[in-house]
Amino acid sequence: MRSFASYTTSLISLSLLSLLAVFPTATTAATAEQWRSRSIYQIITDRFALPDPSTPNLLTVPNEDCNPADQTWCGGTWQSIIANLDYIQGMGFTAIWISPVSQNYDGPRTPYGDAYHGYWSQDVTALNPRMGSSDDLKALSNALHARGMYLMVDIVANNVVTLDYQNPDLSKFAFNQPDMFHPYCPIDFSNQTSIEQCWLGDTVVALMDVNTENQDVISGYQSWISQLVQEYQIDGLRIDAAKHVRKDFWPGFCGSAGVFCMGEVFGGDVGYNAEYQGYLDSVLDYPGYDYVVSAFALPGPGNISGLVDALHQGQELYKDMSVLGSFLENQDNPRWANISVDPQSLWNAMVWQFLAGGIPIVYYGQEQGLKGNADPYNREPLWPTGYANTTTYQLIGKLNTLRDFLATNSPDFLTANVTVLGATNNEVAIGRGPMVAVMTNRGSPPVNASMGVYGAGFGTGVPLLEVLSCQQFTTGSQGSLLIDYSAGGHASIFMRLSDLHGSGLCGQYTNVDPNINGLSSTNGARSFARGTLWSAAVLAAILAVTLVCVS
Repeated sequence: MRSFASYTTSLISLSLLSLLAVFPTATTAATAEQWRSRSIYQIITDRFALPDPSTPNLLTVPNEDCNPADQTWCGGTWQSIIANLDYIQGMGFTAIWISPVSQNYDGPRTPYGDAYHGYWSQDVTALNPRMGSSDDLKALSNALHARGMYLMVDIVANNVVTLDYQNPDLSKFAFNQPDMFHPYCPIDFSNQTSIEQCWLGDTVVALMDVNTENQDVISGYQSWISQLVQEYQIDGLRIDAAKHVRKDFWPGFCGSAGVFCMGEVFGGDVGYNAEYQGYLDSVLDYPGYDYVVSAFALPGPGNISGLVDALHQGQELYKDMSVLGSFLENQDNPRWANISVDPQSLWNAMVWQFLAGGIPIVYYGQEQGLKGNADPYNREPLWPTGYANTTTYQLIGKLNTLRDFLATNSPDFLTANVTVLGATNNEVAIGRGPMVAVMTNRGSPPVNASMGVYGAGFGTGVPLLEVLSCQQFTTGSQGSLLIDYSAGGHASIFMRLSDLHGSGLCGQYTNVDPNINGLSSTNGARSFARGTLWSAAVLAAILAVTLVCVS
């Protein structure tokens, strides 16, 4: 008979092997497949959290007032992010995306303010000392990996900044020869060559377009990104202004990085955006953002049909929708609360974002209802909110818990196509794996209205749980559902009670019932439940006690 200690050690070994598959070590390059199950919290380092004013070597005096209209540094650092990781992880996020880390313009104030945001790059090969030291950035990476979280870094490869567009001082840049830049020209957005080779910015603060056809530039960028990723154990890259660089530059660049690359392709055309997924692992879902705003923002057109059409078009054109970056706010677009007056509109849009989109990305402060308009007003400091446990903060936690549970226990959930089960001018119902979600643009006020959902595949008389309210329901004939809006325009997420066991949601305890083999998806597929980080931690504790007892 095996000893208890031997048996426990075997169990822990199996659990640790499972965990290594889910949470790779810091030295393992994170792939698109691994990023697919992540959710990302986007941070402008300068605006997320203030360090202690007594911290040595601070180049920016912490500014508690921090008016975004001033367009200047307020003092956030990589170390102040580390100090507030509990806040981020409390919402269930498994990755963060931080603003660019490279050295930026840091001279006399420009007419557009200072480079607090990180996008006015000068020398990409050097770090921005206002954010901290090399050791600080390594400490942030290590702190994230110790929590099983990933680090995504924003990078700027398209351009460098100058205040003298006619006679720029090339000695400030990593690329310091005239032929390493395209000649000045304003962009004609109807011409792809112009988009790729002409300059962003303007003649006041010019963004000189780097000549990515130049072989020295190509090899220089590839060498830099390889070293940056390896030195700081970066797990993924968000690539600024990706469409302003020739498409065939990116495979070599991202291949040198060896990690997941998500590009910014600003614009609302699904087909145009989808082209870039042939060269990058992923792109930010700008077309999807436009349609979600059009469908759910109040006041707004309530364009549910446009959202459905865009979903179907994306399923046809994208190489892989499951790794698109799905967002509702960012540093370039107005905050949701600036364009929509009703909080229910945000909560419905977030259910779509987390369950119908790709990789959900939440811009810092979205959970606190920050209301800034476009740049610079959407770059508010977070600390005046007190990092409160708001309703939206709690909803994000619940959506992350559900998505993580589904990704673990129904492995095809994230890659399965979303099925539209029904749509009206005010609602859309979707099915994905074992889950059915219904979202509406009706808003908070009660209304005498309802929606019937058919074809969910649950069967007749099946007990369901509505995950957001934790109310129990029973399906009607042939698995039909009736959603009532007499209490206002809430979103709904339905799953079988048996499928939620072990999720920790609505009292469904996190211990896994050995009789539950997996989730029953709407198409009849079954998948086997895998161990969780919590269970491995418990086993580790048991082993520690056992070893003490037997030693």
